[in-house]
Amino acid sequence: MGAPERTEDLLRALAPQVLGALVRRYGHFDLAEDAVQEALLAAAVQWPEAGRPDNPRGWLIKVGARRLTDLLRAEEARRRREETAYALTPRDEFHAPAPGESRAPSEDDTLTLLFLCCHPALSPAAQTALTLRAVGGLTTAEIARAYLVPEPTMAQRISRAKQRIRAAGGHFRAPAPEERAARLGAVLQILYLIFNEGYTATSGSRLQRVELAREAIRLTRSLRALLPEDGEVAGLLALMLLTDARRAARTAPDGSLVPLAEQDRGAWDREAIAEGVALVSDALRRTALGPYQLQAAIAAVHDEAERAEDTDWREILGLYRLLARIAPSPVVTLNEAVALAMVSGPRAGLDLLATVAGDPHLADHHRLDAVRAHLLEQAGDRAEARAAYARAAERALSVPEKRYLQTRAARLR
Repeated sequence: MGAPERTEDLLRALAPQVLGALVRRYGHFDLAEDAVQEALLAAAVQWPEAGRPDNPRGWLIKVGARRLTDLLRAEEARRRREETAYALTPRDEFHAPAPGESRAPSEDDTLTLLFLCCHPALSPAAQTALTLRAVGGLTTAEIARAYLVPEPTMAQRISRAKQRIRAAGGHFRAPAPEERAARLGAVLQILYLIFNEGYTATSGSRLQRVELAREAIRLTRSLRALLPEDGEVAGLLALMLLTDARRAARTAPDGSLVPLAEQDRGAWDREAIAEGVALVSDALRRTALGPYQLQAAIAAVHDEAERAEDTDWREILGLYRLLARIAPSPVVTLNEAVALAMVSGPRAGLDLLATVAGDPHLADHHRLDAVRAHLLEQAGDRAEARAAYARAAERALSVPEKRYLQTRAARLR
């Protein structure tokens, strides 16, 4: 890997630590985040020519603090021009260290930032964008490209998210113990949403956006380093690794989708599979059972089968039934129906699928028709399967998925 790429990786890893240091000292998350982005840009321009400083994090904090001071002065001047009744007092808005409490910035700031970016006042879309910007170190342009929206639209979304956090009284400090469990759940959900968008893009011409999936894995690794005893954090990281291990085999050379049963398992990443299996096995042994661990266990059963026909569908069905008890959702039922069909036949799967046919969460999604089409095809009902594939193709927003579904329908004519 070349020096520019190593610099980019380092800057992304340091971004949350530098932002945390500035917000803890000065407050003003929105202005601090802008200052950090400018410091990162300065480093990306200067370091390749002048050389990397001995203390990269210290350099970024110093440059960011200088820029933040300029921004705070400009903000104070603006407020005075508007004849506001106070001058800025940067340490008042967010929690500031008490005398003698000052501490050096550390990677703990990553966790605090994740909690702040997943503030309950924000929508999931805003939480995702802000997490990628503040914690992932991605630029607004990169995030906009990943989600296929204009850069000004994404900039407004991020700006509104920061303003909403300020209006809601968000503080740069770890949530109280009673809040932590609920907020950690939101953090994990956002990281999973980022991964899923990278692994199977909801729209556009590409099936996968590898950069997003990789970023989600990197952030979840950071979270795992900060919370090594949390079973669900380990479960989520395992799930991502076990799923992403199949990435190279998911598309044909022309970019078309290759379903799981037809993939070349020799192309799967065995190192990632081994790491994921070890993670989920350890979590299942020593921590309370959670939905991410169960999903990781299901992924492990798939990944450990040498051939598609060797898959232990009875074990998968049992895991989905357990998942349906502790975290029921229509998507879980869809997957359970597929597993049930593999164990008890397609008609049994179709009967289970009928229980969620009217669920409003699936009303406009192509997955229900796609699964129904697959089971109808297995049952030998070619005409109904063709119609269901066609309906699913009409609703699919991802071009590779749409083409795959259209191809399946055409084969049944």
